[in-house]
Amino acid sequence: MKTGSLVKIVTLIVVTGLPGLVRGQEASDLDKLKSTVESLQQTIKSMQQTIEQQNQKISDLEKGQKAAAPAIAAPAVGGTGGVEVVTITPAPKEVVGHASPIEDRSNFNDEQTSVPRPNDQTLDPKYRGYIPVPNTPVVMKFNAKPRLDAMSDTRNSGDPDRFVTAKIPVEGESGFGGPEQFNINARGSQLKWDVRTPDMPGNFRFYYENDFFGSGSGMQYRLRYLYGQYYNFTIGQAASVFQDPDAWPDTVDYEGPNGGILTRRPLARYTWLINPQWQLNLSVEQPSSEVSSTNSITQQNRAPDGGFNIRWEKANVGHVQYGMIFRDVGAESAGFGTQDVFGWGASLSSSFKVFEKDSVQEQVTYGEGVFKYCNDDFVNNDAAFAHDGDLEPIPFFGSMVGYTHQWSDAFRSTASFGYVHLNNFGSQGPTAYYQTYYSSANLIWQMRKRLTLGLEGLWGYKEEQSGQVGDVWRVQLSAKYSLFD
Repeated sequence: MKTGSLVKIVTLIVVTGLPGLVRGQEASDLDKLKSTVESLQQTIKSMQQTIEQQNQKISDLEKGQKAAAPAIAAPAVGGTGGVEVVTITPAPKEVVGHASPIEDRSNFNDEQTSVPRPNDQTLDPKYRGYIPVPNTPVVMKFNAKPRLDAMSDTRNSGDPDRFVTAKIPVEGESGFGGPEQFNINARGSQLKWDVRTPDMPGNFRFYYENDFFGSGSGMQYRLRYLYGQYYNFTIGQAASVFQDPDAWPDTVDYEGPNGGILTRRPLARYTWLINPQWQLNLSVEQPSSEVSSTNSITQQNRAPDGGFNIRWEKANVGHVQYGMIFRDVGAESAGFGTQDVFGWGASLSSSFKVFEKDSVQEQVTYGEGVFKYCNDDFVNNDAAFAHDGDLEPIPFFGSMVGYTHQWSDAFRSTASFGYVHLNNFGSQGPTAYYQTYYSSANLIWQMRKRLTLGLEGLWGYKEEQSGQVGDVWRVQLSAKYSLFD
């Protein structure tokens, strides 16, 4: 009912009933009655203002305001001083972001979700699974990804939980060979928490992720990512600017190819979106010198690592990234004193769609003193003291390639290959890491929307500077459940 009609009806009732009341009352009673009428008119006026305010709030909500309207108290029509509380709760506003040109390949091991992207770009512009926080611009998503890995090795692999080519025992070493070994673990299970503000200037984002590959055996907590992003500035622990998570192959094995660049660092990073297809990323990162020596030494860090990458991205095509990293690698030795050396690395990586549903990923890296950034970094191989006593950076070459074929909506396969080579110094000794090979092939079944099964065969090979070699085969069956994805 319109407020004008309500006023007319109430006034008509008062006016038509007033003469009869006057005839039966004395003058003093008439004065009281007039006072009552004036009070009633004031109440009607107050009701009219309240209803107009209510209509305005409803109109604002219909225009998309997210904030819930406060409770509106209005006098009850038939009451004497009582109030009727009307609470209006608007439907949550649908949040829609800007899709990144990068396609979410839904890998068994998801490295893409954790990437800081420019502005409010996201792999899922519909924010599925995100929960709005009432009366704030915040949406958040908590995701649990429990997984179970069952592995059978033809001999001792050096690491029963992950396939690490750097740890494969070689002939003549303790642990080489042995009978077939079997293991089950759940250390790759992850917990993730993603907080975003799509409508707030600066597009603040907080991201957290952990697994259970901490030092020691069993389920040991390990922090993977914890960072904040605001106006394209990222601080915290995030992927190195030298890394390209969007080029990571779809492996069932949690570790992945040996020759890829995969490292997380405390850092400060800035992303400049040059245009919709080009971006530049600059970063200052935590240093971590790893000097190889047969003598007792102390690692030295005198300056932060610094680097950049420049990326080209195009929707439904793919991306290319060129990155560089610069380092100061140092150590203190009782025999050679304190020395440091300049390290550098360059990497070219990409991922492209092929035949509509297939994709190919690759990365090639070369540098000196940058083995720390390699996925196979489990031994100190950034630099070494040469026979003349000078600290020298160790030349490093790494590569990986992966190809994913989509058999159907439910089945896909990926074949991956990785290679790492170091130009050692004789002073490192005969057991120094020289080169490794990695290969894998799998069949992944998207059994349910949130349940994935993967079967993979792997082969790894390691050679030391002495020429001694070792290799191992592994068959792995893994299951992963994702709460929201």
